[in-house]
Amino acid sequence: MISRSLIADRTGVLFILLSLFWGTSFVAIEAGLAYFPPLVFAGIRYAIAGAILLIYAVYISTRWLPQTPKEWLSVSVSGVLIVGAYHGLLYLGELYVSGAIAAVIVSLTPVLTVLLASVMLPAERLTPIQLGGVLLGLIGVVVIINPDPGMVFDASTIGIVLIFFGALSWAIGSVLIKPLDTTLPLLALISWAMLIGATSLFVGAAIRGETVTAIEWSQTAIISLTYLTVISGVIAFFIYFELHDRVGATQINLVSYLEPVVAIGMSWLLLGSVIDSTVVVGFTAVFAGFALVKYEFISEITTQLARNSIDSL
Repeated sequence: MISRSLIADRTGVLFILLSLFWGTSFVAIEAGLAYFPPLVFAGIRYAIAGAILLIYAVYISTRWLPQTPKEWLSVSVSGVLIVGAYHGLLYLGELYVSGAIAAVIVSLTPVLTVLLASVMLPAERLTPIQLGGVLLGLIGVVVIINPDPGMVFDASTIGIVLIFFGALSWAIGSVLIKPLDTTLPLLALISWAMLIGATSLFVGAAIRGETVTAIEWSQTAIISLTYLTVISGVIAFFIYFELHDRVGATQINLVSYLEPVVAIGMSWLLLGSVIDSTVVVGFTAVFAGFALVKYEFISEITTQLARNSIDSL
C-alpha cells in the first residue's frame, strides 16, 4: 500500500512538472518572438531538441531508425502535421495574441481529435453526450474570439484563427497516425518527427523570406530558445515518456487543461499580461466540453484515485 501511494505521488509530481514546462512554453515563445522570425525560431528549437533525443535514442536502443514505408509514413505525418504545421501556426499566431490566450485555444486539441476520429475512423463514433461536448468546446472558442462583424480582420482574431488551425493540424495528425501504429520505439518516433518537423518549418521560413540573420541575439532571446529547447523540449519529453509508460497516452491529454492555467499565471507574473473575463468564460466552456467528451474516462480516473486513496490509508 505504501509503495502504491509513493508511485501515485510521483506520477502526480510528473504531471505537474510536465504541465509547468509545457504551460510556460507559451510564455517563452511570446517573449522570444520579439527577437526571432517565427518559423526560424520554431525550426531551430525542434532541430536541436530532435537531434538530442535521437542521439539518446541511438545510445539506449537497438532500433532507432524507421525501417518500413509504414514507419517512415508515421514519422512523416507526425513531423509535418503535429510538429511542423502545429508549431508554425502557433508561433505565427502568437505574433498577434498572448501566450496565455494561445494556450487556451490549444486546449481545444483533445476535443478536435475526438471529433475528427469519429469522422475519419468509423469505429470511434461520438455518443450524443460527446457530441454535445464537442459543440460546447467550439462555442468556447467562438466566445474567446468574440467576433465583431466590423472587426473580422482584427489582429487578435487572425492570431486566434491561426492557432485554432494549428490545433486542428495536431488533431488531424493524431488521428492519421492511429492506423499507422508501429513497433518503432516512441522515443525514436518523436525524435524523427521533430527533425522532419524542423525541416518543414525551415522550408516554410524560406517561403516567407525569413532568415537566420534577422535574429537579434539578446539575453532574452538566448534564455527563451534555451528554455524551449532544453526544458520544454528535451526534459519535458523525457517526463512525457515516463508518464506514457505509467498511465498511457490518453491520460496525458489531461495535461492540456493544466497548461492554460500555468500559461495565464506565468504570463501575468513575467509579462504583466492579463486576460479578460471573456477568455475565462471561453476556457471554461472548452474545459466543460472536454469533460463531456471524456466523461467515461474521467469517471474511471476519479474512481481509481478514490480507490488509491482508500488503499493508502
